[in-house]
Amino acid sequence: MLRSSGVVAAGLIIALFDPVPALSAEPVGQATLIRTEVTGEAGVLATRSPVHRDERIRTSRSGLGQFLFKDGTKLAVGAGSSVVIDKFVYDDTASVKRLSIKAAKGTFRWISGKSASSAYSIVTPAGTIGVRGTAFDFYVGENGTTAIVLLNGAAEFCGPGGCRQLRQQCDCVIATRGGRMTDPSEVDRSTLQTLGNPRALPFLSGHQQLSGALGGIRTTCGLASLRDDNRQDRPRQQQQQRSEPPAPQAPTPQAPTPQAPAPPAPEQPRETPEVPDKPDKPDRPDKPDKPHHGHHGHGGYEYNGHGRDNHGWNRGYNRRDGGYQGNRHTSSD
Repeated sequence: MLRSSGVVAAGLIIALFDPVPALSAEPVGQATLIRTEVTGEAGVLATRSPVHRDERIRTSRSGLGQFLFKDGTKLAVGAGSSVVIDKFVYDDTASVKRLSIKAAKGTFRWISGKSASSAYSIVTPAGTIGVRGTAFDFYVGENGTTAIVLLNGAAEFCGPGGCRQLRQQCDCVIATRGGRMTDPSEVDRSTLQTLGNPRALPFLSGHQQLSGALGGIRTTCGLASLRDDNRQDRPRQQQQQRSEPPAPQAPTPQAPTPQAPAPPAPEQPRETPEVPDKPDKPDRPDKPDKPHHGHHGHGGYEYNGHGRDNHGWNRGYNRRDGGYQGNRHTSSD
């Protein structure tokens, strides 16, 4: 009975005083930027959260984390990634004797710190990246296929198929878990097609934006234009709407434009109708003077004319009022 009690007590003592590895490991750096969701061994990370040796860091499908290590090394962990701080060994100065990380999958950007180039190594399923004082992006696919793109300095990639040296900016090497490896060549659109992921290099294509020194690298190796070509996050309905031609619209009736009044036409001279001259009237024979009747009682004559012509006069002398009275009579032969 006493023996069993002692065993239990010993187990409790060990459980109480045995430190949790993730919590007891010394911090080797801290998070400088966290977007969406990034988790460590102790839970969700925030800006200025410490990171520890042997800690696994994961990002969500839209997550992004930027980290700064004690020797000045900078690491960006893109969306859908998983990486472990494998080894971190100090020396007597601000540099380290050994800094090694294991990248299981995802997208990353690396900028070396103050330590010697030989102190750094990045292990992937397809091989190991040797750092030569440099900056580069690298991608690890679900099947272990690895691609590295040099941004500054120099780097080396070694796998079962040998080693490849990257010396020119934008040089790219692709290696598979089975040992196949390409020669260094400039990264381009076909690189993403080979990797089968249009967002394999999001910091170059612009699908994710970095800040500080990690985002200060100017070159995009010609992949920035792919951001507009690969918009898979848009709803399919919007893409169909864009592909369909717009429906014809009825023309909008427009109000008639007022026109200036036309200038008046020049007035045409009116033509006076020609009136035919009236035919000259035939000369009429002079009419005989109308007979004048004499006045009675004044000593004059009194004439009475009868007939159509003058052939003779019958005159008589009448002493009436002291004058004559003449009568015209027509004589017919």
